[in-house]
Amino acid sequence: MEKSWYVVHTYSGYENKVKANLEKRLESMGMEDKIFRVLVPEDEETEIKNGKKKVAKKKVFPGYVLAEMVMTDDSWYVVRNTPGVTGFVGSAGSGSKPTPLLEEEVEMILKRMGINAPITEVDFDIKEAVQVTDGPFKDFTGTIEYIDVDKQKVKVHVNMFGRETPVELDFSQIQKLS
Repeated sequence: MEKSWYVVHTYSGYENKVKANLEKRLESMGMEDKIFRVLVPEDEETEIKNGKKKVAKKKVFPGYVLAEMVMTDDSWYVVRNTPGVTGFVGSAGSGSKPTPLLEEEVEMILKRMGINAPITEVDFDIKEAVQVTDGPFKDFTGTIEYIDVDKQKVKVHVNMFGRETPVELDFSQIQKLS
């Protein structure tokens, strides 16, 4: 059977508690081979109060948790009977199994959270000459000034109108000059 992502409905405000409960239960009930990841989709929100910058996490889907799992009678039972869970989204009644999220939906949510973006191997060096292969600066050449491995980004200085201009690009948008 294949693992898929499912949306679990929870009592509002209990998302993190459900995540913790579910992770404890899958360990104690030996379900690690059926239930893999449990996520509470959150965005970081920056707000300025009294002149102070504060970064707060805000739930993207209040009242919902995502679970990556293989849907079997056992795994379905474990999740459904976790304290704080009111059911699955996409099940057409009490006896029917829920519908998994589409791959594109999952990718969009994970990307928004900064998770699961395909990691590109980096074999670039500072001051290396590269060519831009994609985006508005396609076909420009420049030199790498900064590499951010975690965010998979580089800062490249390209020559535009006779001036060096810094441009932030994804690893996938550049290639070494041959």
